[in-house]
Amino acid sequence: MADIRKRNGKKGATYLVRYPSKSRKCGYEHKSFDTLKEARGFVDSGLSRLKNAPRHGDTKSVDDAVLKWLETCRHEGRQGKDPVSPATAEVYEYRAEIMKAYDWDKPLHELEAPDIVAFRSWLLKNYSRDQAKKVLSSFHSVLLEMVTQGVLANDPAVRITIQQSRYQEPLEIPSVEEVQSILRVADALANHKNYWIAQAWQRYRPMVHLAADSGMRPQEYLAIRDGDLLEKGIRITQALDRSNRIGPPKTRAARRYIPVGSDTLKMARTYQKGRSGPNNDGLLFPGEIGGHQRYNNYLRRGWHTLMEHASMIDEYMLDGSKVSGPRYTPYSLRHFYASVLIAQNRDLKTLQVRMGHEDAAMTLNVYGHLIRQKHAEEMEEEPGVLSHIRNLCDKSAAIII
Repeated sequence: MADIRKRNGKKGATYLVRYPSKSRKCGYEHKSFDTLKEARGFVDSGLSRLKNAPRHGDTKSVDDAVLKWLETCRHEGRQGKDPVSPATAEVYEYRAEIMKAYDWDKPLHELEAPDIVAFRSWLLKNYSRDQAKKVLSSFHSVLLEMVTQGVLANDPAVRITIQQSRYQEPLEIPSVEEVQSILRVADALANHKNYWIAQAWQRYRPMVHLAADSGMRPQEYLAIRDGDLLEKGIRITQALDRSNRIGPPKTRAARRYIPVGSDTLKMARTYQKGRSGPNNDGLLFPGEIGGHQRYNNYLRRGWHTLMEHASMIDEYMLDGSKVSGPRYTPYSLRHFYASVLIAQNRDLKTLQVRMGHEDAAMTLNVYGHLIRQKHAEEMEEEPGVLSHIRNLCDKSAAIII
């Protein structure tokens, strides 16, 4: 694998690239550059890489690599992780078909950065930006797996990505007044004159309150166990996966403890003590027949009903036609919770842990704009720069006089 080393000499700094030799077995060659940019360009171009013949006879083409990656994800798990869920495997299979649909005109071991750039261009021309970004990310995962298995020496897709579009809509975060309205409607539905509506909302009501007071993902509060309702908070130990099956949280960071307000906990315990019917999985909010609730069922019967009664159904244009839909999704309460933590000046680590993110970079990517806005609002200096310039001009005039 190539590396770059800085050398300081009498004539200034130079950058030495050490890379595997094509002619010397187990040896290296070196090339010097005046700037770091030139050295990185040399490494990225593929000129520094040893053109490896495939070390596995059955992995010569991109299609072979994609299939090997899929099998690893399904049965072994990548990088020591558990195998992916059946639903995630289906998503990966779809992306794999897109990768294989591209006309790869080189063997796997001859791929270079320009080939990956051409693939990226093809993705952006034929798929949405979001889908193209996901497929390219998975293709990068394929190449990394081939490096891990010794099929490739280097990943030719390193630093080739699709950035988030600057035109992407910001998060839809309900205001404090809107959340208060949502909670009042949930309370009213739980006390509805219609017996069946009231029965359903005896369960949905504490779910909605808990979502707003903890920032949990819907897939998490739909799978909370009775034993995870603690004295001063909630513990996340399982969640629904893409196929609506209960399993461990998707990441280690998602397994966490979240402190929750006493009023919300009291509401959840009241429901817990008063509920009836089968509860095969020992869940806090079981489904009507004893299993767990499915996300789509909750979305349709619970959340959409809540939005209608809260008068939060908006009209918008879609493909030239006027349609209507809920103003917010269940995830909006999660974003609201994060915005309140930021307004309370909670530190980044606390925000990351509460939201169940693997690293702070993910937290900043989602909520960084809120943090920056909060900091800007708290600045004591007068906003803008013109007033500062005028003050300087006034001082200069005073000196001249």
